[in-house]
Amino acid sequence: MVKLRLRENESIQEAVKRFRKIVEHAGIKKEMRRREYYEKPSDENRRNRRRAERRARLSRLQSNQ
Repeated sequence: MVKLRLRENESIQEAVKRFRKIVEHAGIKKEMRRREYYEKPSDENRRNRRRAERRARLSRLQSNQ
């Protein structure tokens, strides 16, 4: 949970900017996007496997150079 207390003489725009930064840093935004739609476990595993293969391929290419 993110808590934000207004500082003395802080404008609303500054507080909103600080709030967005805190939410982004906490990973809440990313988690919300991930949970927006249900993803079958098999689809999630497939996506994770493809991401790992892509990372491995890129690391092999970079190590060969």
